[in-house]
Formats: sequence, structure tokens, C-alpha cells
Amino acid sequence: MIRIEDYEYDLPPGLIARQPAVPRDTSRLFIYDTQKNKITFDYFYNVVNHLPENSFLVLNETKVLPSRVALTKALGGKVNVFFLVNEQMDDPNTMRVMVDRKVKIGDKLFFNKEDSVEVIAQDKHLFTVRIPFGKNRLFQLLEQKGTMPVPLYIKNSPLSRDELRQKYQTIFARQNGSAAAPTASLHFTEDVFMSLKKKNIERFFITLHVGLGTFAPVSEKNISEKKLHEEWYEIPENIFQCNTSLDQEKKRLVAVGTTVVRTLESMSLSLRPSESEGKQSNNKIAAAPSTDAQGPRNDTTFKTDLFIYPPYEFKMVDHLITNFHLPGSSLMMLVEAFLQHKKAKRSLIELYQVAIMEKFRFYSFGDGMLIL
Repeated sequence: MIRIEDYEYDLPPGLIARQPAVPRDTSRLFIYDTQKNKITFDYFYNVVNHLPENSFLVLNETKVLPSRVALTKALGGKVNVFFLVNEQMDDPNTMRVMVDRKVKIGDKLFFNKEDSVEVIAQDKHLFTVRIPFGKNRLFQLLEQKGTMPVPLYIKNSPLSRDELRQKYQTIFARQNGSAAAPTASLHFTEDVFMSLKKKNIERFFITLHVGLGTFAPVSEKNISEKKLHEEWYEIPENIFQCNTSLDQEKKRLVAVGTTVVRTLESMSLSLRPSESEGKQSNNKIAAAPSTDAQGPRNDTTFKTDLFIYPPYEFKMVDHLITNFHLPGSSLMMLVEAFLQHKKAKRSLIELYQVAIMEKFRFYSFGDGMLIL
């Protein structure tokens, strides 16, 4: 039985990173070799020196939209609206939002004189709005007027609005639709990719659009139902095709971030549903190619509510690059499950205690961890 209190820890406020390292790859790297029970410290620009030669990386190329925006009510007054762009609705011309002050069903919220959305439903603290001009226009308006949805715990960041747009985004972001960044990927630079190429470590990309639930504390309902929030992901066909050949070559898969882990493990369970420990729901929703501004992608789109917690037998992932996560989060439980799967002699809390003692920086803009 999961005990949320087992994933709590005290973090000195000064270790919450309020901006990323400059350059990105100068963030520190905490390396834990589970086979040798050995901890070493380095910088992320040297990550290639710690990866097995027969490994390959899978990264998440989701793109964060600047989805927080101040809209105007019909009778005046501003409302700060957070569009949950990662969620898919039955009606494609609707979207759920969070607001910072009272609105009611029927209210219209204006971007400008011509473009507005209408509040049509409420579910506790979340509202549904109708988007009469379609999502493509909405994304254009958010790009023009929105701010990046950096977590609220990053208070008093010295970064400007434009700097946040650049720094709270991976350098390879491609697929619009995320409400948060896949933070383990924020450390990568072109120089790091070049070093990987020189060592013949290949890269593959999937897409999982990150939602707010990823960073939320685990609830008793999550535990009782053995499910998390739903997130949407896309698997390019080359991942399906390369998986068998890479396995035959005994290549080791390095997942960059917990979103990649969740995607790959969900894919594995959807291909082999009889092996699902978590009683995974039927998550295939479309088999048609998706299209974006850069042309068609021969992908398949899925949704997942997979909750990975100890014990869990990982089917796809051999090694993990991740960040230091919020107390009581599902992300901590996933990483702890991975440590136990690797038969590690140290728990995640023990590793975090070492990181705190060594003054590693935590959370979205913080330092990285490599688990071998």
C-alpha cells in the first residue's frame, strides 16, 4: 500500500531553482549507479561520459504553449485564465480552463474586440469555454498575448516574459499542446547532442503533452483507483519499428524524463494488455496520422491514466534521466518504482537527502539525476 508520507521531505527554500543554469548544460548531474551502489557528481555537459556505449535516448518533443493570459470581461475587469491545452475534449471547439477570480456560465472573456471565448460549464474549480474561432486561432492568440505556465513555486523569478518563453522550452520542442515542460529535457544543448552523436548514441522522439496533474500531489482517490490524470501521447512509427531491432542488438534504452517513461510503459501495456498490472483502460483512440505545421506525421494517438508506483516491472526502460521532484508527487513514486526495479540499495528519499546536503538545485529549473 502506498503511503504518501513516505515521499515527503524538507527542502531549504534556497534550493528551489528560480532560473535554469546558463548555459543549460552547466546544470549539475547527480549520477547513481544502482549496480555498484555508487553516487558521483558531474555537470550535465558530461552526461555522455556516464551513458553506456550501447545505449540510445528517447526524448519528449512536446511544445509548451504560453497558455496563461489576461482576458477582459464584457463589463470590464481582468481575469487571468490558464488554458489547459494538453486536454482533449469531445467537442474540439471547447477547452477547460482555470481562472483566478469569479466567473459564471454565460460570461464572455475577450482577447480583443473580435475574439472572445464563452464560459459554458463548471466542474468545481475548472471551467469549460467554447472557442468559436477554433484552436489554431486560439494558439495564435496565446502566442501573441500569453505567458509561459511556469509552476507557481517559482516565485520572483528574475527572468522576463520573453526569457521564460525561451528557457521554459526544450531546444527540440515541436508538437504544440503541453501545459508544462518535460523538465529533464531542459538540460540538453546542441553541444550535448553533438557529443552523443560522436559516441554513436542515437536519439528518438515521442510526444506526451504534459498536464497539471503530472506535478500534483497524489490523492487518496488516485491510490484507491490506481489511476492518475489522463494525458495524451503520440508514438511515431519508427519507435515501433526500431524497438525490435534495438532489442536484438541489446541496446539499452535511456528515458529522458518521467513523461517518456510513462509513454513507453503505456505503449508496452497497450501492445500487451494482458500483462497490465494496473488494469490499464483501453487507451487507443485513433489510428489516423496526425498533422502539424511541419507536415504529416505517421503516428498513432493514445491516452493513458497509468499510475506507476512500487512495485512495478518496467518493460521498456533501462536507464533514466530525471530531475528532483516535488514531495508527495506521482513523479517521485515512479522514480522510486524504477529504483526498486533496478534493485537499488538506496531509496529515492536517501538520494534526495544526499542531493540536499550537496546543495543540488530542485524542481523544474533545477539540476538533473541519471539512474543507471
